[in-house]
Amino acid sequence: MSQVLQWAGAVLVLAAFALSQWNVWSVRSYLYLTFNCVGGAALAAAAVLTRQWGFLLLEGVWALVAGRGLLVRLSARRAHQATG
Repeated sequence: MSQVLQWAGAVLVLAAFALSQWNVWSVRSYLYLTFNCVGGAALAAAAVLTRQWGFLLLEGVWALVAGRGLLVRLSARRAHQATG
């Protein structure tokens, strides 16, 4: 189970990074933030399963920061729709 989470999380995070570097996705896009949030969360879960606390800190914060970015984008979108 841990290996599946590690592979899935790593693919998501690396795909988002590569696509942003190739100017396909903006680092503020919903897809970029979602891939990072889900990928980081999967890697954090894998870290818990294998008791890798430093890795949990890294990936947990990674997922939280991406999740916050998503929430900021969504709340700005809702505020714009409410005033529009």
